[in-house]
Amino acid sequence: MASQAQRVLTTVVPAASDSLLTRATTTASGLRYTVRQTGTGARPQAGDRVVVHYTGFLATDGHIFDTSVQQGGPLKVKAGRGVVIKGFDEALLLLPEGSRARVWIPAALAYGAKGRLDPDDETEKRYLIPPNSDLIFELEVLKVK
Repeated sequence: MASQAQRVLTTVVPAASDSLLTRATTTASGLRYTVRQTGTGARPQAGDRVVVHYTGFLATDGHIFDTSVQQGGPLKVKAGRGVVIKGFDEALLLLPEGSRARVWIPAALAYGAKGRLDPDDETEKRYLIPPNSDLIFELEVLKVK
């Protein structure tokens, strides 16, 4: 049976009809986010190791393109080091340990005009994330070290 966190992390609607978007905070870069649960732990600093569950959706139709929830465990990443897309990195630095948030990442802070090819497509013609796609992430910051 799915936990509450798994249900929240895998349920989303396209950005155009997302009621949480109306309450979102917009950063100078254009990233938008709504905190669904404010964490009480440490806020990550650049270089901190962050353990995070995530689910990524295409903003156009809500299609899930990636999720840690169903892949055997959370992502462990050094925040603010450019290991992940710019918008994901920026969002990590905004959310204290224990936080859950929905984050809207414009294409310029994601994969931009290049998009991301599907690594399972041997023809290298099918996109996992089409060019110029805005993305939505559900994030749950589990640990900051």
